[in-house]
Amino acid sequence: MNTLGVFIYGGHKKTRKSGSASADPPSSSPNGGYWADRNAVAISNEAEEACVTFREYLRERAHIPEKAIPWYQKWVSEYEAFLHSCKPGADRSACRQDFLNHLSGSKEDWQVRQALEAIQHSFFWSASKAPVEKKQATHVNGDWARATNECRNRLALKGRSYRTEKTYIYWLKDFREYLRALPVHEIKQDHLTRFLTYLVVDRHVSISTQKQAFNALLFFFRNILNMDVTDVRLALRSKVPRKLPVVLTPQEVKQILDLLKGRYRLMASLIYGGGLRLRECLSLRIKDIDTDRCCITVRSGKGDKDRQTLFPECLARDYRDHVEQMRGVFREDRMNDVPGVFLPGALSRKYPKGGESWAWFWVFPSHRLSIDPRTGILRRHSMYPTSLQRAFAESVRRTGIPKKASVHSLRHSFATHLIEEGYDIRTVQELLGHANLQTTMIYTHVARKNVLGVRSPMNALMPD
Repeated sequence: MNTLGVFIYGGHKKTRKSGSASADPPSSSPNGGYWADRNAVAISNEAEEACVTFREYLRERAHIPEKAIPWYQKWVSEYEAFLHSCKPGADRSACRQDFLNHLSGSKEDWQVRQALEAIQHSFFWSASKAPVEKKQATHVNGDWARATNECRNRLALKGRSYRTEKTYIYWLKDFREYLRALPVHEIKQDHLTRFLTYLVVDRHVSISTQKQAFNALLFFFRNILNMDVTDVRLALRSKVPRKLPVVLTPQEVKQILDLLKGRYRLMASLIYGGGLRLRECLSLRIKDIDTDRCCITVRSGKGDKDRQTLFPECLARDYRDHVEQMRGVFREDRMNDVPGVFLPGALSRKYPKGGESWAWFWVFPSHRLSIDPRTGILRRHSMYPTSLQRAFAESVRRTGIPKKASVHSLRHSFATHLIEEGYDIRTVQELLGHANLQTTMIYTHVARKNVLGVRSPMNALMPD
């Protein structure tokens, strides 16, 4: 696996094991342990003072347990000693990998991972102490403005969605703030590594957020800086655990839907009945729903993938009534010569009048016209997501359900209820559009345990 894959999917991969090391932390006494380790380098008084500062960093910023801090110092000291044995001018990343391979011959897996994490913390700590040179603000701001505009243009040329563009530009601006407006031409790969670690140490982001930031800046490095990112192993990976999804019972779903009115009820019903994401529901076109086949076609979903999912038969009448109302909006737009709706990709050039056809019209159009942020054309877009989110939150509040439920909880509930009814996990994966089966497997942890007939032993102590 290459270094980018290691960052995204995991850390050091151990290849062999021969023996184990003691799990007790090294002694801090002058006559043994960490400072007297056979591989440790003799340090001066200045280095001793720096080590104390590193210890404070581990305790106060990285929140490393007190009993583990001597181990982190030990690994850094051994790594520095190992670097002294490398040839002058040798590649640091290769030396680091050799050091980890050397440890894997006599240490446990968790110790090798801990050593890598200690090196990552040491890299981030030493870099954060370096003085920042002030640059001329006007010149630097101009460089960043040009780089940001070029990044927007490249994203549009590559067919990335406007939402992706907003996300990538957000992380680019965040990266600029972290670098304190460092000139664009002075950016190096180490700055990316330190920024990814900063997100973990100081902002405590989740692994998905860290991956999103990495993908955004990887695009910037490759397409704007023309610089390939070859090694990000020194970036700490987030350890924020993934939370179990909030799942509503069928009765709770019904209570919430009963309080929703009009198009909000239909939208929430489609999301629950087909396992849609909120954005997927809002992006539906008239041609995407086939009531005869009870099928919904999701176009350019997450990962720019198409899929088909379920259309509940019980919603056919409500859906037809809603479509007839929206046909009136469509006719009004045509009478007023409103430009057609947005078409994805190159379809607007291939079918210049396609946006004015009924088949491409939104199932849930907005009440007002708005300006397309990319083309500047005043046209009708789909509904804004906050409208349904607010209506759903108000319905949850009125029902008194003691759960932190959101619109996305309907999608979680769809998957969980299918699993509880005995449908196989592969079928659920296809309906949800998950690329990885492990993502779908999380719903097996929140499904009712008594599906398999398991009863708590407490029931035997307290019979009815």
